[in-house]
Amino acid sequence: MSRRTGLLAVCSLVLAAGTLAGCGSDGSSSSAAASAPELKVTGAYMPAPSMDTMAAGFFTVTNSGGADTLTSVTSDLSDDVTMHATVDGAMEERTSFAIPAEGTLDLASGGNHLMFAKLTHKPGQGEKVSVELHFAKSGTVRISMPVKPATYNPKTGR
Repeated sequence: MSRRTGLLAVCSLVLAAGTLAGCGSDGSSSSAAASAPELKVTGAYMPAPSMDTMAAGFFTVTNSGGADTLTSVTSDLSDDVTMHATVDGAMEERTSFAIPAEGTLDLASGGNHLMFAKLTHKPGQGEKVSVELHFAKSGTVRISMPVKPATYNPKTGR
């Protein structure tokens, strides 16, 4: 065997061993799917409701860890806060929303959102509504949802 052929054989074995070692798990690192969720809630707001009895709520949950699930929402503003998805232009109530590992959950106008029914009072622009988000793994996260103008657009801030 020539020196060049032997060197190629050794390099091939090293590469193969490195590839195999990369496929296994020695327990020293964990994937995002197996790690604890790391949630951050941003962009929360409630458009000033036009009715005395109902309001909507929006926010984004960014997850830099493992998967979690938003299981319910509570607020002093209403004993009846529900989660909804918009599917083919129709609103459908949901019992939960998944937050994927290393992913986001967007609640935005025209899409997934919260509905507050049977309001204790009609919140006015500038007021802050206290909301508790209940997650399967992360527990309860409290947020303050500012009431914005009914025509508020989060992309423009107006």
